[in-house]
Amino acid sequence: MNDKIENTGEKGHTAQTGYVLVLSDATAQADYLASSILHHAEEKQDGPLCIALSGGSTPKRLYELLGSSEYADRMPWHKIHLFFGDERMVPHTDADSNFHMVKEALLKHIDIPFRNVHPMPVLEDPVKAAEIYQAELQEIYGFETLQKGKPLFDIVLLGLGADGHTASLFPGTPVLQEQEKWVSWSQPSDAPHQRLTLTYPAIASSRFVMFVVSGDSKTQIIREVRDENKPYPSAAITTEGELHWILDRAAGGE
Repeated sequence: MNDKIENTGEKGHTAQTGYVLVLSDATAQADYLASSILHHAEEKQDGPLCIALSGGSTPKRLYELLGSSEYADRMPWHKIHLFFGDERMVPHTDADSNFHMVKEALLKHIDIPFRNVHPMPVLEDPVKAAEIYQAELQEIYGFETLQKGKPLFDIVLLGLGADGHTASLFPGTPVLQEQEKWVSWSQPSDAPHQRLTLTYPAIASSRFVMFVVSGDSKTQIIREVRDENKPYPSAAITTEGELHWILDRAAGGE
């Protein structure tokens, strides 16, 4: 299935365990990720499997696959908790809502306990919304501060924008300087809507961070982020676990 697996080793900002996996297309990416999530869910014994979901068309394929007959009844949904890496401040019924996309692609098709799904709150006051979501994370986590060796998330799925942003960590926004809060907000200068977003510390408290990127329009930005270590928000992502890049052949420049 895969064309290339590259160990990132000591390379640039990925000076931690991880690899670059280049697959044939977006369908193969979804197949790989669904199989990986099933494996981690079955293996997890010390509590729930906590996943931070990403928006975008590439992960949507994954959610549709997880909601299909191939996976819907095989996944142990009772021990999986679904969180969100970011959200636009729009109603959950809005087409621009990440929660709406995940609901249509996945949640409507699976038997997951209501309490296991954690959409980001949409309020007029983004500071209050961020506080509410952080409190929800803390309740599941069991601590009010992040503990070394106890990841907040098992898996964090991330996309990559053409401007180097990931989640809603956009270039030039104050949230990039946040070192304490787990959840904050941003107002990108060149994109609509205020956003809630996980912060660098929250993303870093993870077993696996997986950048999932497809399409030849992302080839250059991937090169600049990974190989040239240019100061984009996505280049500052770290994890106490493993950081993987799951690319299709076009995004990988092949």
